Amino acid sequence: MQEIAELCLILVATTIAGHYSARLGMPAVVGQLLIGILIGPAILGWIKGDEFTHLFSEIGVIILMFTAGMESDLQLLKKYLRPSTLVALLGVILPVGVIYGLSLLFHLPQAESIFIGVIFAATSVSISVAVLKELGGLHGKAGATILGAAVVDDVLAVVILSVMVSLMGTSPSATGNLWLTFMYQLFFFVGIYFVVKFIAPILTSVGKRLFVVGGPTLIAVILCLSMALLADAIGLSSVVGAFFAGIAISQTAVKHEVEANIEPIGYAFFIPVFFVSIGLSLSFAGFMKNFIFIVLLTVLATFTKLLGAGLGAKLSQFSLKDSYIVGAGMVSRGEMALIIAQIGYSAHLISSTYYSAIITAIVLTTLLAPLLLKHAYRLK
Repeated sequence: MQEIAELCLILVATTIAGHYSARLGMPAVVGQLLIGILIGPAILGWIKGDEFTHLFSEIGVIILMFTAGMESDLQLLKKYLRPSTLVALLGVILPVGVIYGLSLLFHLPQAESIFIGVIFAATSVSISVAVLKELGGLHGKAGATILGAAVVDDVLAVVILSVMVSLMGTSPSATGNLWLTFMYQLFFFVGIYFVVKFIAPILTSVGKRLFVVGGPTLIAVILCLSMALLADAIGLSSVVGAFFAGIAISQTAVKHEVEANIEPIGYAFFIPVFFVSIGLSLSFAGFMKNFIFIVLLTVLATFTKLLGAGLGAKLSQFSLKDSYIVGAGMVSRGEMALIIAQIGYSAHLISSTYYSAIITAIVLTTLLAPLLLKHAYRLK
């Protein structure tokens, strides 16, 4: 029953924090992130972050991105594909270069410096999606560009990691496996067309004929989880699969029924646990020892993504405000950077000396992202 008690604590705490964040004019997600820091290992230590919270967190982010896909305008995403690509490219190149230089200044080995740059090249828009939905900005050109750039960014992260592996002298067989991964990913994106055009409509029509409660919703959930699993299996983020599953369902007649059934479940149970899990990752171990490095890393990680992605939008003829919104929407590193950092730590690509500092900077940038996005929308 310990897991039930933890879930109850998270739901009560995030409800109160979200309410008062909104009362103070901040995005509700900020309060939920802070709750994770408060009740997690960083301060009170009431919740450590076990397999139970990890599972709920995974489901939460998948549901969040699935609903974002259902609310997205497919034609708008197609229209802003070119700006999305430019935003993602500049939003990756600038953080990698600057943070690589910063790491060298602190006398870190070259390979470790490159990997830290790769960590902060990653973008996790799940936090931004929650804020965009709250502000009603998911349907505009800035929102569509952010979502499109997130998908391109995910692919770029795989490419950069592959190049890095080559630089570190990986064996030819491993390089061959990487090329095979790229082929799988190419087939995945081609397959999305068939899912949207044919598979999703057929599955949802079958769902309507099922003699079970919520047949279309069950079919939609199965499609969502299947595409999330497939994306994860070929080296992409599971949220990419969930997002495109949402787009596929959005093109069917059951969109509104599925949306009405999924959102209350997601926001009542799973999504708050995801937001809290980001805060649970924070630890103040060695904080003072690496204080300057953490501050510089957080500032540079924030502004390089903000400027790089924002410049990409500006070069695509976006207004200054929309460019700021796009840049702010790409700042969050969230679970993507945490996963890459954990992989790097396990593979001894980053040392234990700076691991906690890197995790702290990831959480801080994730916390700053919704505040920047809210500020961008307030500008006239």
